[in-house]
Amino acid sequence: MRQIVNAVFVGPEGILLARRSPHRKNYPDCWSFPGGHVEAGESLDEALLREIGEELAVVPLAFEPFMRIPDPHAVADPITYQMYLVRDWRGTPQIVDAEHSELRWFSIEEASRLGDLALEEYRALFQKLRGLNA
Repeated sequence: MRQIVNAVFVGPEGILLARRSPHRKNYPDCWSFPGGHVEAGESLDEALLREIGEELAVVPLAFEPFMRIPDPHAVADPITYQMYLVRDWRGTPQIVDAEHSELRWFSIEEASRLGDLALEEYRALFQKLRGLNA
């Protein structure tokens, strides 16, 4: 099973979503979370730090596993997304590679209403975030 780590940045502006570039093979032009594949010999935490540094030029400082989401479309070659809650980081998130075409902060309510999410399962994640803020 392939593992992917994703960062769920939570800050004063809400949650950070990244629009996948239109040329991407999987989920092109959909809203998702920054992150990527765990490489051989790499821990989940190490992969998160590397991927977020490569994609957004920031360093997560306070992060924790939040939930796991199996990809419902990857049946033949299963994929699991390890979603990390990131509450503190050094730097300002910015696009530094071709993985994403846009970064935007959303309130949980705004994110929940998006029609072009990479995975519908993100809606359960948004609901869980609501519970943290209650």
